[in-house]
Order: sequence, then structure tokens, then C-alpha cells
Amino acid sequence: MRHVPSPDRIRRAPAPHPRRECTWSAVTAVAAAPLVLLTPIAAPAAHADTAPGPGSAELAERIDTILDDPALEGATSGVLVQDPGTGEVLYREDAGTQLLPASNMKMFTAAAALEILGPDHTFETRVVAEDGQGAPGTVQDLHLVGGGDPVLSPDDLDTLAADVAGAGVEVVEGDLLADDSRFDDQRLVGDWWEEDEPFAYSAQISALTVAHGDRFDTGVTEIEVRPASEGEPVTVGLGAADGYAGLDNNAGTGAPGSEDTLRVDRPTGTNTIEVTGSLPADADPFRVLRTVDEPAGLAGHLFAEALAEHGVEVRGDLEYGQLPGDWDDPLELAGHTSPELSRILVPSMKFSNNAHAEMLVKEIGREAAGEGTWETGLAEAEQALDGIGVDTGDLVFNDGSGLSRSNLVTAATTGELLTRVREADWSGHFRDSLPVAGVEDPLVGGTLSGRMAGSAAEGVLTAKTGTLSGVSALSGYVPAPGGGELVFSVVNNGHGGAAPTHVQDAIGVAVAEHLGHEAGTTVVPLRAGEPSGGELECSWADTC
Repeated sequence: MRHVPSPDRIRRAPAPHPRRECTWSAVTAVAAAPLVLLTPIAAPAAHADTAPGPGSAELAERIDTILDDPALEGATSGVLVQDPGTGEVLYREDAGTQLLPASNMKMFTAAAALEILGPDHTFETRVVAEDGQGAPGTVQDLHLVGGGDPVLSPDDLDTLAADVAGAGVEVVEGDLLADDSRFDDQRLVGDWWEEDEPFAYSAQISALTVAHGDRFDTGVTEIEVRPASEGEPVTVGLGAADGYAGLDNNAGTGAPGSEDTLRVDRPTGTNTIEVTGSLPADADPFRVLRTVDEPAGLAGHLFAEALAEHGVEVRGDLEYGQLPGDWDDPLELAGHTSPELSRILVPSMKFSNNAHAEMLVKEIGREAAGEGTWETGLAEAEQALDGIGVDTGDLVFNDGSGLSRSNLVTAATTGELLTRVREADWSGHFRDSLPVAGVEDPLVGGTLSGRMAGSAAEGVLTAKTGTLSGVSALSGYVPAPGGGELVFSVVNNGHGGAAPTHVQDAIGVAVAEHLGHEAGTTVVPLRAGEPSGGELECSWADTC
């Protein structure tokens, strides 16, 4: 059993690195959006019995011209355009070269998860005590047992607490224990960059974690910084982590119109939010997500608060601890079942959620081999991909999200994945999870909401994006108006400056036009009543 440290016991660390992402202009409240919004919107159906048509030479010449872009000087680009129905290759350039995939890796993870876990797979979060421990209305220790749910929200924890109270529990004589033992205790992949740890895209991975907002970022809290009077310290709110994380506020309020030098950090190895620099007195409130240390502790903290609100007194401490295996008759006080995997994949893939992908890897390992580890999960995922017909000889899996720079794919392998997926009985769920070009609704367009709008690819092309410094990719499907489709993959490595998304978009539009689409012929339906709305994946920096 490990004690969850109070903020005053957490050491302070060196000065933070500069703020790296754009200001969160519209971060939602801590409570996650209702998962009724996760119903996927289907992309246009493709029919494998109709070939996309002639004109391959013209398309190849056009792509050659697109790739002769100054933005790709010194870069290596793996490119493939193929008819998955006939196997005809319409374009191929360095398609067999192993390259870093960035978030294109998530497609391999999603396919493996659908194959192994199944689209109907759910995640269970439980509240358990030992039966017959004390007087009526009391239990000794209370266990919050994580089930690897990537979208467990504060509202879900509140409902669990209400159910505990509804079961007649008034007092917990002992401790509240946060149990994340479904997965191992390795929180980060070994080669993830240490300086990325404070940022939401590099959150720690745990089987018990809380999802924030309508993008379901896990293991984070929303920091709000407000200016005060000139010369006074800024005001800092720690959001969900108030009372769990510590605060070291050394930031001041500058004169109106002065330079914004505010920095919000969580120094490595601490659970302390460190705020430095200056925020002008006339500045709007600054809101940003920062990760916490040990996400299960934050989940336990929020659950303890919810228990108190529902009249359940916890007399002991918040601890980390595994549910004892020798209890004869454990008392199941409450439980929460997540939405099905097919629904969870929609925000996971649309918003390119790294933590979700890593949790799926560990869940694969747990379900397939009894070990919720990266090593086991990745091995099982690769075996599942082999099983659906993907040649994984050129595939190097080091994580599930693509944040690791040890991952390797080829455009050819990616194209083969997209082709083999079409034959799976879960193919529709996979395809529904992919972002759709130029569609503003974030639960449809996702990371492609702002790309290819007004072109022949708008509402037609469905693909997974991927961006890291010097790495960019776009791979997916373009259906033909009269049936059939093409798969494509563009993986750029080694470019300088901004990601060459304009090159990828130009190739996508060229493929759409080759198939006969014209600008303004969007074919993805929007359902009535549903919302509309650099150098890293745009959703990680809230720029899409």
C-alpha cells in the first residue's frame, strides 16, 4: 500500500521550460461531455467491385509535381496510392522505406484493439469493500478499482459515490484505496521526451484515470491563471487537482499591454504546478491543461470529494492499494460501465488522443495474455495485425500512439493495413473513427476539420493525421462517386520548418479529383441534432 502524498510533501524542482503550445481558447469545464455525442457519423460507402478508373499516368505526374515542393528539401517521403480492390498501384515513391509514422501509428493500434477486444468491449470501474466488517452503515477500507476506462469522467465518479451512499454506506472507517493494478506501474514509454511530461499529449498511463472535457484528455487538470492588479501575484486555480497537486506561484501581474511571459509547468518528478513570468493586467484569463503525477491519485481525490458531497465520511487516508485477492465475499457497492470501444474510438482517433492509444495497448495485453504492459500489449497487437493479413516485417511498434521516435512504418505497410481492414467485420467502426477532410464538426472532421475545405476532398477523404517535429503523415481512404475507392499513404520525414501538410492535402485533393469528385460535392451526411462546430498534432495544441 502506498500513501498518496499531500502537496506539501512534494519536492520542488528546477525552473520550467518555456510554454510550448497555443493558448487554449475554449477549454471546457472539468466534467466531460456526454458520450451520446460519440455516435459516429458514417463516411460514404465504398464498393470494392468497381475499379476507380483510368488516368493513372496523369495522377502520377501530378503527384510528382506536388512532391517537388521546396518544403520537402532534404526530406524523405514515402508515398503510396493504390486500388485496394484490384491491387493496382497508381503511385509509389519510397513506399518501402521505414519512416517515423507519428500518429499514423494509432491506426495500427485501433485495428488491433478492434480485432482483439472487439467493437463491443467495455471497461468496468468498481467500488468494492469487504462484507461484514462493521456496524450497519460502515465499512472498513473502500476500494476504487480502475478498469482501464479511457473516458471515465468526474460525473461518472460522482454517480459511483451516489451509488455507494445509496447502498447505505455512511462511514468508511479505514482508507480509500485507488487501485490501478489492472495495468502495470510503468507510466511513460522509455524514449518519450522528459521535457514533454507536463503536457497533455504526454500524460502518465494508468488503469484508473479521469478524462477531462469534450476531448477526454486523461491524467490532466485545467489550470486557470487570472491577472490581478499591476504588481500583484496572479491568481491561479488548479481545477480538478485542487487539493491534490501543489502550487508554486511566482508569477506577477504586469502593466496593461505589457509582454505576456507567463509559464505554467509541472517540473519532472513532482506533483507541483509551477507558475512563473508575468501576465498583463488587461489580459484575458489563461487556461491550459497540465498533467498530474499518478493519475490514479487524482481519480481517488475526486472520488473522495464526491463521497463527501453525498454524505459518506472517509475517516482514513487516500492510499494506493490493490484489492485483496483473499476476500471471501467482497461487497460490490457500485460499478460503472464505459461506452463500447467502437464509440470510444471516435474521439480517440478524431482528436488523436495519445493516452487512449496507450491504454488500449495495455488493455490488449491484459485481455489477451493477462499482462497489462506495453511489452505484452504491443506483441499481441502485432500478432493480431499478422492475423488479419498485414505483413508486419517492416513495422516497429514501440508505443501505441506514435509519440515514440522508435516506431517505424512504411507507406506500403500502412496501405496494406487500410486494405486489410476493409475485409474485417469491424471495418465500419474503424473507418468511422477517422477524421473527415474539411468538416467543421469536431466529432467528424477532428484533426482534418481545417484542411482541404472547399476542395474536391472535402467530406470525401477520411484519413489519420500525424505530426511531430520533422515528422508528418496522412493516410486513409478516398471513395469514388460511383463505387470503389483508393487507399493512400503519405509519410514525410526529415523536413525542416513547418509540417508539409499542404503537400499531403494537395495529394489528397489530386486523388479525389482523379476519382471524379469536384469542389463542393461533400457527401458525408451530418445528422440533425448533433453539434457543429506547427509541430505537433494540432489537437494536442488545441489548434484544430
